[in-house]
Amino acid sequence: MAALGADAVATAWVALRARGVAPALRAAVWACLLMSAMLLVEAACMSLVSLVAVRLMRWRPERRYKWEPMAGAPAGRDVEDPPASPDGCDFPRVLVQIPMYNEKEVYKLSIGAVCALTWPPDRIIIQVLDDSTDPIIKELVELECQDWASKKIDIKYEVRNNRKGYKAGALKKGMEHAYAQQCDFVAIFDADFQPESDFLLKTIPFLVHNPEIALVQTRWEFVNYDVCLMTRIQKMSLDYHFKVEQESGSFMHAFFGFNGTAGVWRVSAINESGGWKDRTTVEDMDLAVRAGLKGWEFLYVGDIRVKSELPSTFKAYRHQQHRWTCGAANLFRKMGWEIVTNKGVSIWKKYHLLYSFFFVRRVIAPIMTFLFYCVVIPLSAMVPEVSIPVWGLVYIPTAITIMNAIRNPRSLHLMPFWILFENVMSMHRMRAALTGLFETAHANDWVVTEKVGDVVNDDLNVPFLEPLKPTERVERIYIAELLLALYLLICASYDLAFGSQTYYMYIYLQAFAFIVLGFGFVGTKTPCS
Repeated sequence: MAALGADAVATAWVALRARGVAPALRAAVWACLLMSAMLLVEAACMSLVSLVAVRLMRWRPERRYKWEPMAGAPAGRDVEDPPASPDGCDFPRVLVQIPMYNEKEVYKLSIGAVCALTWPPDRIIIQVLDDSTDPIIKELVELECQDWASKKIDIKYEVRNNRKGYKAGALKKGMEHAYAQQCDFVAIFDADFQPESDFLLKTIPFLVHNPEIALVQTRWEFVNYDVCLMTRIQKMSLDYHFKVEQESGSFMHAFFGFNGTAGVWRVSAINESGGWKDRTTVEDMDLAVRAGLKGWEFLYVGDIRVKSELPSTFKAYRHQQHRWTCGAANLFRKMGWEIVTNKGVSIWKKYHLLYSFFFVRRVIAPIMTFLFYCVVIPLSAMVPEVSIPVWGLVYIPTAITIMNAIRNPRSLHLMPFWILFENVMSMHRMRAALTGLFETAHANDWVVTEKVGDVVNDDLNVPFLEPLKPTERVERIYIAELLLALYLLICASYDLAFGSQTYYMYIYLQAFAFIVLGFGFVGTKTPCS
């Protein structure tokens, strides 16, 4: 009876393949191959520009834009006795904003670092925008500000009676103060960022001597990148983003997406572009696109680095990636036609914004990665009528991986883990991209990324796959990952038993990755308990 049942199932599957599955899968294969080719061309162009023009030919920002040190710039700064400005006209007024929300673990780090910035005290104002809902944390932050104010630092502690607009709302409200509008430039740092004391001395001259520049973006570096395997993988992805995407965008188009922190804006550019808007969860990218359409130029300076913190729990990382991916796709939906009809920029820049910046990187990338590597390839192992060309199955993924590895040579040994982890995350990114593109119920969900702060320095010996306590395990089981792992196991086992594609080796590895993340065996324990 069992044998007859198995034969019936096999016969039904063969008929189903012939009637509907094979043609649909064949169409999906070629659609994925087309999207893969688009991604390959985009990655190759960006890598070529960043590697050849910026690195090999050394076309540094200082060679392309005028940069001179500020006249009379102090060599150092003692916060107890800060130097006076030698000439008020030489040093523009700078506002430094630190938006925060219940940042108990890191508020002292960011406020302390910003208060130590080298700049004449009568030309800088530090603004702490505290949206905290915990009254104890609000009191701690306010006391910290009062402590620095007692050291002759011009620091303002600003609160709102609501959180409308989240970070964008806080930044917008902060700019409405009279003292803020008197400033020429505004530097923005998230609560976990710690700039070096010479940050302003290195960035502001680009804005002072080049009136066409609206934004100077610097690079992030990470204090906790070696905490666990997940943070190491994040560092690889973000290093590629800065070294390739931001560098190539800055060089080729004088445009890229503002990273939301560790950058300096020209206040007049913000005002001309319409100020901060809270219509998406990527208010930073929104402002950058609007400023770009006004003709403003952006500059990325990778030699200036600002310390920050990576999310070390899988839950926090998922929330962050949803916000970034969903917000970008949603912004594409809302600004696509505005970009098309804009008359202030060239057709070349419109093409870059619509095709490269939005469509390929923010829509095609997450959708193709999940569909091709987690759905189409495994299913093709069960449908022998459909074959995937070797150039699409091997050559394109290998080329993209090599381009990433070239810019991350010290992490070459982690590339297999990076591939498997990114494929798992592509499921969440695809869902987020579709949520933003079609503006469904969760398109504007905003969850602040949890931070650890000084806890990072206390114990870095966290195992790559950290077991969970029984009470935590139920909360850290992710059903979607486990269901997809089951699908992959079925496909791999069928290929091993009956197929001839030998895809099962890859599919088993990918299934294992989904199982590991599905049971929460990744990252560290919850940082904010």
